[in-house]
Amino acid sequence: MPTINQLPVLSQLSSGDQIPVYNTANGDARRASINALLQYFQQSFAAPTVSTNIYVPTTGFSITVPTPVSEQQWMIIQPAGTLASGTITLPLNTGVPDGTEVLITTTQEITALTISLNGATAAFGTTPRLQAGAALRLRFYLATNSWYALADSGNQLITGAGKLGYALGSGGTVTQATSKATGVTLSKSNGSITMDAANLNAATTVSFTLTNTVIEAGDILVMNHLSGGTAGAYTLNAQCAAGSAAINVRNVTAGSLAEAIVIRFAVIKAVSA
Repeated sequence: MPTINQLPVLSQLSSGDQIPVYNTANGDARRASINALLQYFQQSFAAPTVSTNIYVPTTGFSITVPTPVSEQQWMIIQPAGTLASGTITLPLNTGVPDGTEVLITTTQEITALTISLNGATAAFGTTPRLQAGAALRLRFYLATNSWYALADSGNQLITGAGKLGYALGSGGTVTQATSKATGVTLSKSNGSITMDAANLNAATTVSFTLTNTVIEAGDILVMNHLSGGTAGAYTLNAQCAAGSAAINVRNVTAGSLAEAIVIRFAVIKAVSA
């Protein structure tokens, strides 16, 4: 029998070509086709390439992560506006290679997002909602038959002219009615509040409630007097609770002011432990 270096050189492979394989189940040498070897790698290992799919769903949508799952899947959700609900079904667990990743990005808010496991034991770190411009990245671990959310936990370094902030479509605006003490509702991670033009006496504080389902207890509401009214005439602070923030606006001047000031705000996630 010739040794391998004595065999003729094959310059091009086909799916039907065969290679020798030692089969541990039978304890002897056998042969396998190139096509069978390729299928084994596809079923056992996630490929480094990314398959991208764009969807324009309506509320109540149901989308299944496409195959082949041997590729990393990037699903771009691009609806016309905010969606009240939707479901994303992960690939069938018995066909998912170890280490497969699914990245879900949405350009608009999905208020109630359901992740269907499709045979997996669990999905850890998922979120019940996705803000506009937000993303959810999941990786499958075969040993536990589970999906795990991946997130950056280190320092974020911005270089050059880069910015840290919110994407277009994540904000909103709302106008206060009746008085400066009238509550407003705006469930966005950032946005602008135009206050009523009612009079605010000198050295006086007025309070109103911002109802916002994005806000959680312990969060920080960063605010700035953006426009409308006398610059430097007001101080702003807020106390956040689950689903709302109590905003205090104080006139620090020596005279009364009747101005419809515009407050720009941003919700920052914070924890105490």
